[in-house]
Amino acid sequence: MSAFDADVIVVGGGLAGLAAAIAVAQAGLETLHVAPAAPPDRRTSALMMPSVDYLRSAGLIDDPAELGHPLTQIRIIDATSRLVRAPETLFDAREAGLTAFGWNFANTKLAEAFSTARTNLANLSARQASLAALDIGEGAMLTLDDGTRLHSPLLVGADGKKSLIRAAAGFRASENGFTQAALVCDLDLSRPLDGTSVEFHYPRGPFTLVPAGGSRANLVWIDDRDALKHAQTLSPEALARLFEEKSQHLFGRIGLATPTHTFALSTIAVDPAGKDGVVLVGEAAHAFPPIGAQGLNLGLRDVADLAAALRAADRSGAGWARTVSNDYARRRAADLKRTGGMVDALFRSLISELLPAQLLRAGGLWGMKALPGLRKRAFALGMGAGS
Repeated sequence: MSAFDADVIVVGGGLAGLAAAIAVAQAGLETLHVAPAAPPDRRTSALMMPSVDYLRSAGLIDDPAELGHPLTQIRIIDATSRLVRAPETLFDAREAGLTAFGWNFANTKLAEAFSTARTNLANLSARQASLAALDIGEGAMLTLDDGTRLHSPLLVGADGKKSLIRAAAGFRASENGFTQAALVCDLDLSRPLDGTSVEFHYPRGPFTLVPAGGSRANLVWIDDRDALKHAQTLSPEALARLFEEKSQHLFGRIGLATPTHTFALSTIAVDPAGKDGVVLVGEAAHAFPPIGAQGLNLGLRDVADLAAALRAADRSGAGWARTVSNDYARRRAADLKRTGGMVDALFRSLISELLPAQLLRAGGLWGMKALPGLRKRAFALGMGAGS
């Protein structure tokens, strides 16, 4: 009888954790998914087409139209009053030979679809609990909050920004906070977005409206924390008027469809993303401001590379889990470095008061507006191509 409780234990109940548990089980390993009870995630995720294609190939979703809304254009409007302003720029998916750049999904609907896919895997079991402690030796020894101890050769940490696994397993991580935060909610617009994600770039961060079907839009507004806190003190009517002003009255009267929520912004990077029979996926491995729709897209690329590392592994030897974790780290290194650097540089260029940074940003948008080759390269980077 094996001394292990499972071949792989996946810890973390978010979308990246669910997708990772399913991918591991689909690779043929006995898998245990450990996650605490949590309220529904009311946020949305804009997934680029490579991510949507992965979800479909992995059997996590069927027709994206049943769950989400297509993103056919991206419109960027410089709403600053700076000396150097970028041109208004429109990116159209048809230029890349696509019907859509991606799809905007409610996280609750994705979670339901993933949970349905999980029930079809006999080698995947779930335990509703939180991780309390972790020891790494001959495999990972987990202690849960109910006192249960579990042992597995390979551990997948998908336990978020404050990852206990990342800390307990000794991963090197760099973290930086920002004075900005993000405010999210759903809005009802008088004039619909019609598939176009619209970004108004303000000095302290973007004000972004993402299509959510019909006249509904998902708002992601990044600004100084004090400004967002003040906005939340306003009456619904006053807040709606503020949103109309920030969207330059392009969409007529605006109504609040859901309450507002704010969350702090920070960047987290690890190097490597796997070692000693432990791998990190999702926000346990990387986090950054919601710029360029990279968060869950990057997490799903983590999951795809984990699945590839498992398929390539020879599990006949005792050290297979360490081999998998090292292979996973190798596969993820370039993408994590490139994407993290791209998002960080873009965000800092948006909020920088330095003229050289503003010149670079404006010049880059002028180049993408005027040069089709540069615009196509930007499409590829934003969608994760070449990762």
